[in-house]
This record gives sequence, C-alpha cells and structure tokens, in this order.
Amino acid sequence: MRRWRGILTTMVAALAALGAVAGSAIAWEHHAPRPSPPPTATPIKHVVVIFQENVSFDHYFATYPIASNSDGSTFYPSDRTPTVNGLGTLIKGEPAGVLLTSNPNFNNSANAPNNINPFRLSHSEASTCDQDHNYGHEQQAFDQGLMDLFPKSVGSGDGGFCNSFYSYGHGNGLVMGYFDGNTVTAMWNYAQNFAMSDNFYGTTFGPSTPGLLNLVAGNTYPANGTGTSPKLVLNSDGQYTLVGDLDPTGDVCSAGVTVLMGGQSVGDLLNAKGISWGSFMGGFDLTLTNPNGTSGCSRSSPATPANSLTVPPPANNFTNDYIPHHAFFQYWASTANPTHTRPSVPPALYGTSADTGANHEYDTHDFFDALDAGSLPAVSFLKAPANMDGHAGYSDPLMEQQFVVNTINAIQESRFWKSTAIFITWDDSDGWYDHQMSPIVNSSAQTDSGNSADSDNLNGTGKCGNGTPLMDASGNLIQGRCGYGPRIPLLVVSPYAKQNFVDHGLSDQSSILKFVEDNFGTGRVGNGSFDALAGSLNNLFDFDSREFGERRLILDPTTGEND
Repeated sequence: MRRWRGILTTMVAALAALGAVAGSAIAWEHHAPRPSPPPTATPIKHVVVIFQENVSFDHYFATYPIASNSDGSTFYPSDRTPTVNGLGTLIKGEPAGVLLTSNPNFNNSANAPNNINPFRLSHSEASTCDQDHNYGHEQQAFDQGLMDLFPKSVGSGDGGFCNSFYSYGHGNGLVMGYFDGNTVTAMWNYAQNFAMSDNFYGTTFGPSTPGLLNLVAGNTYPANGTGTSPKLVLNSDGQYTLVGDLDPTGDVCSAGVTVLMGGQSVGDLLNAKGISWGSFMGGFDLTLTNPNGTSGCSRSSPATPANSLTVPPPANNFTNDYIPHHAFFQYWASTANPTHTRPSVPPALYGTSADTGANHEYDTHDFFDALDAGSLPAVSFLKAPANMDGHAGYSDPLMEQQFVVNTINAIQESRFWKSTAIFITWDDSDGWYDHQMSPIVNSSAQTDSGNSADSDNLNGTGKCGNGTPLMDASGNLIQGRCGYGPRIPLLVVSPYAKQNFVDHGLSDQSSILKFVEDNFGTGRVGNGSFDALAGSLNNLFDFDSREFGERRLILDPTTGEND
C-alpha cells in the first residue's frame, strides 16, 4: 500500500466502503465501460486542478530561488534557474533589495505600530494566524497601487483572528511574513523541475468563495441568496454579485444565509460534451468516521498547530474536513449533490454519466480510489481536507505539503501521468503581502452602507478602477467584480511542462477555466464570464518537444525533498 494511504486519514476509512461495491464492479465495467478519452487540442487528456487555500505569490516565493538554509529542509537551486518578480534575494543569508530592506509598508506611518519590512518565517513558525482578506479591505491595502497599507488594512495577528502567540510577536505586521524553500520545499522543487507563473492573479479581490467560483465559471454573478447579506452586492438589474464567503444553498452541511448561482459553470460545459469530470472535496463523504470518532458534516481532523514545531496542539484542536463555502460545484443546481449521495457506480466509472448518484461530486479519497481502479476523469478539481489545504489558522505549509506531494506522487505513479497536466494554485491571497499591483481589467463602483469589508475601496470610497464593468448576456453592468485581485502562485506539473521555467504572461484563475474550455472544445461559459478576457497558459507547456519524455519528480511528503 502506498505511503499516501497512511497519511491521508480519510482514505483509511474508505477502504471498507470499497469492499461493498467490489462484487458489482466487474458487472458494471462490463455493461458500462469507461468512455475513451475525448479528442483534445493538445496532448493533455487529463487535467487535475489542486486548489489550495490562502497564499500570495510573495508569501511563498519572495526570495525564490535563494533559501536561507538555516532551518528546515535544504534547498539548492539549479544554476540555470530564472529569476522571478519577487521581493529580492539573500546575500550571505541576509535580505538584499529595496523591497526587503526599505519597504513602503515600513516607511508608511499609517501602519504604526506595525510598520515593518517583509521578514522570513522560519520552519518552526509554519503555523500562523489567518489574515484579513475581504474584498474591500484588500483594495484598501493596495492603496491606489502604492501597496503600502497591508498591516493597517488586512493585518490580523493578535488584533484579529487568532491569539498573539501565532503572530510571533509581530502583531498585525505578521501579514508581511514570507516562507522560503526551507519550508515550502516541495513547491520550490516543483518550480525547479516544471513550470510556474509569476504574473497570475485572483480573478477578483476577496476570499475563498469568489475565488473558487471564478476558477470554475469566471463569474460570481448572478448570486441568489436565501436572505440579506453585505456579501451580496445589488446590481441595477435587481441581481446580486457575491463578494464574500456564503455557503451553497441546499447543502446539508451549509448554515446561515446561503447562495445558489445562476448561469453555468465548466461542469455544465463538460456535461454537454459528454466529457468525464469530478469535483473531489475533502470530507464530502458523510458516511465515514474518523479516528477521533467524528462523522457526518462534523467529521474532523487534527488542525494546526498539530504540525507546529514550537508547541503541542491543544487536545481539542480539530477542524472539520469539509467546508461548504469551498465546494466548487455545490453552488449550481445542475451540478450539486446536496445530500452528499455516494456514487452509484464502482470507482472505475467515477466522473462519468453512468454515475447517477454522486452527480460528479466526490470525496478526495474517491480520487485515489479511482486511480487504484485504473481510472481518471478527464477533468478533476481537488480540494484537500481542511487541515491540509494550507489555510492559515487551521492548516499550514507543512500539512499542505503532505496532501499536494502525495497527490502528485500518486498521479506520477499511474498510467495517466504521461497525458496529464496538474495545475497547483490557491483560491485567494489571505491578505498576505504581495508587492505587485494587479492590472485592473474590470472596474466596479459600489458602496454597501459604508461597509468597507465588502465595498470597493481601491482608488476612492466606492471605487475600484475607472472603466466600465463587464456586462451579462442582457447587457447589464455587473458590479462587485473588480479585478484582477492579488497575485497568487501558479505551478504546472506535467511531462509537457517546460522545465525550470517562469512564465511572465498575464493570467488569472479563469485562465485555467479557459485552458479546459479550449483543450476539450467546450465553448465559453458566457454571461459576463472572465474567460472572455483570460490570458493563455499555453506558454507554460512545450507540446512539440519530446526531450522532456515522461520525467517524474517523486518527493518526500514530509520534507518536500527528492524521495
């Protein structure tokens, strides 16, 4: 049994469930064989998106490719490594460069007493506080492009979402912290051996739910709420735009005001073409019981600081595996599985139209079960169990690394590797400092009763940009979608990815949507989707050269180093 079975605890409980369908698997496969891969525009027959939580580009790659090597794993880059648009570098272990030593957030007294230069978070400081990453507050931090109000506008530390210990004495200045290759070792190794972008952005400002909706639909409009919320922005046509985190309507695990999206997502486009696909969410299988005795919507796993190197975790420090407002396709009635019904077919047919039970909605353990059965949907969206999704406050980079590495190792060890492209990216920046002002390709001008968290605030109260917002299919202007938002990392792991390559072309979360649309010939989402503006990701690949062969990079999930 592969090592990742022992690390991803949800998979252990799933083995018993597999036994129940094993007897019928042969019959199912005989009567409903998995369809052949669809024709594609590139050699990529399988797209896997690993969608993690809350990381800005500088938070993970500020000094890439130079690491301190003073703690944690070691990292030594290739001499041919290209530079990235980061904060600077290290010379003899010390920060070098204006953005590291004389940062505008340090020189701006408005941030006092937390005016601070960017600083390295050590391996022992992997577990940190969550930062403020609301739609309007992120715009305030950008301060008309000066990028100088991060501690004041989005810094949380001991004044916000968790206790002062996990701000490591920096208070709201923690927002300026960054990791290097001694902690986010696997991410740096994937960048070394495959391709990455340093000009990739959240499609709009704001937290998790807008990010995941933009990934799969390029749109956060129209959003139909079950009640009123400042996170729902009213447009002139009477329709709403979602700018914050609200759970999907109908999901048995949802709470509070919930939202059902109109329009369509890439799931609808793939269904129309008969292309197999699946959404694989940590904790989605409500029939399992974890080792701590939790089950159902409350099934939970040890949370940060379970992996902290400084203090032991509290005895009750657990986080729910499944977070409804992270569930990609639960927001559309056409692709939802409100009661989390289990698949009606064996793993070899997951993601196909033969599965009339799950409606393409699965647990992460189902992804690995399908691989074990020699199967993989054409398109897969993965969200780790919460304690491994990287979200500060309940997860951390070391716990995240375990999920990402074990997932990629498993794909590389399968027969599908030679025709697969894996995109690793994040839903939002968490508010973590990034120095690069995003290009504003879509403006917005809306104020919600003076609520700065959910109103536009980039270049004036109620203002983000100076242009005309994108329109829906009826010609209505859509407010509340100012973007692009903060810069986030994008890594591409594939035999066809360029090696040790950094792409500087402009792209955003909806560029992944566009890649799927173009590769599988589905057409566009439409109705004002950002897919119409999205930059191409093709420059990250070399589809003509065979010199890269079927190269693999098997990493240790604990250290992130070559296995």
